[in-house]
Amino acid sequence: MTQEGSDALRQELQQRKSVLRAEITQAIAEARAHGDLKENAEYHAAREQQGFNEGRIKEIEGKLADAQVIDIGKIAPSDKVIFGSTVSLLESGSGAAVCYKIVGEDEADLKTGKISVMSPIARALIGKNVGDVGLVQTPNGEIEYEIEAVKYL
Repeated sequence: MTQEGSDALRQELQQRKSVLRAEITQAIAEARAHGDLKENAEYHAAREQQGFNEGRIKEIEGKLADAQVIDIGKIAPSDKVIFGSTVSLLESGSGAAVCYKIVGEDEADLKTGKISVMSPIARALIGKNVGDVGLVQTPNGEIEYEIEAVKYL
């Protein structure tokens, strides 16, 4: 997990424990005040939300306890693609330029340019240097990506 991903999980954990827990507890108390709990949809919805929140808290705590956090800023920059590096690529077939940051599975978000270290593209690039070509297997055949630049941000 990157330092950025660890910080985001810690922030979510803090939010869920301090703010969301209190809001859910208040919603349960308000729903109880409405009377009969057997037919009280608000009460059941609040209890379900409480269960989901507590489950997510446990999940985050487990991930943080097991995580090996890598701060890419503390690694000496080089031309080698590693976990946490940001890679600028040129697709050989179309000439399209793309840029991805290689992150842990929980941090991956293609919309923000973050791909999982377990993704086919990342697996094809890890260990390669600037100028090397990575072959990525897709359902439509192989795609070649030439590594244009590697940044350790």
